[in-house]
This record gives sequence, C-alpha cells and structure tokens, in this order.
Amino acid sequence: MDKHIHLLKLSAGTESVEQLIAWQSGHAKRFSDGKPRHVTRMWPKKQPEIEAGGSIYWVIKGLVQARQRILRLEEVTGQDGIRRCAIVLDPALVRTTPAPRRPFQGWRYLAPADAPRDLPAHRQAEDALPPELAGALAEIGVF
Repeated sequence: MDKHIHLLKLSAGTESVEQLIAWQSGHAKRFSDGKPRHVTRMWPKKQPEIEAGGSIYWVIKGLVQARQRILRLEEVTGQDGIRRCAIVLDPALVRTTPAPRRPFQGWRYLAPADAPRDLPAHRQAEDALPPELAGALAEIGVF
C-alpha cells in the first residue's frame, strides 16, 4: 500500500478558487518549467510521504475548497540567504467538497482519511457557493 500524506494550507488573502488559479498561473511563468510553487519557511519532515502522492489542500475563506497534487519539494534560497522549501505543484486545481477549517499559521499535515473528497467531475466547473453558505452546509453535514 502506498503511504502518503497531504498538506493543509491557508491561502491568505484569496477570495475564491478562481483567484488562486489566476494568481498561480501568473506566478508560474517565473519558472522555466511553468509549474506553480508555494514557498514556505519550514521544510516538511515527511518529505517522502508527501512526494509519494500527496496533495496540498487549500483553505480559502475558512473552507477547504480545492487541492493540488504535490510534484516535489525543492530547496530555494531567498534574497536574505535563508533556505526555504518550494512546494512544486501540478497546475491543475481540483475542487473538493467544502470543509470548514479554523485559521492557523504555516501548514499542517493532513491524513488521507481526513481529507475532503474531490467534487465529481461534472461539478468541477460549477460556480462555488458563497463561503458563508458553503460553510453552514458543511457544518450541518450536507457536504
């Protein structure tokens, strides 16, 4: 059995999945491979499990709303000379069933059993519900 683990991350300042997609597509052009990256100060200790099939689950407006497959972790050094971890992502974002999450700093590990399910393919292009409504529905177990 493939042992993998996911990451959970707040997308600070992001209002929607569409806004995250737009930001990433512009930001990814800075790299020769055209892949989006999220740079973080801390290096995950569970790198092998993350690279064995993990995804990053994005919390937007208090709800997990999407995920991206993690392709690899790369070392980058900032202009300040500090070593950081660049999480290289598959450009495709997959919408998930909304799941409420409280604010937190940095990232968290997320066990596959605790990860929200992907929305079915026929629902991936639907307009997202307003975050307040999606959160209320998730809290009462509709999602």
